Amino acid sequence: MLDRGDPSGPHSSQSDHRQAAPLLRVVRGEPSAEELAALTVVIAAMSQRRSRRRPVPVGAWASFADGHRRPGEQGPGGWRAAGRFA
Repeated sequence: MLDRGDPSGPHSSQSDHRQAAPLLRVVRGEPSAEELAALTVVIAAMSQRRSRRRPVPVGAWASFADGHRRPGEQGPGGWRAAGRFA
């Protein structure tokens, strides 16, 4: 029969002796166990959230709506009436 010995014996790994830094630290106040649990859930959920890809802005000259507009105004000031610069 094998004697596994004490896990904290002289042959245990060094990582067992190190203390991990706390993930959360209360700076002020005395939160209840429920409040700490809720905070932990929120932080865990935010760390697992995928980054959102922002939509690539379309330049104004490539606008879909511009292809479906009425023809530009004729005469003086017609460029102002075109709507793009108004």
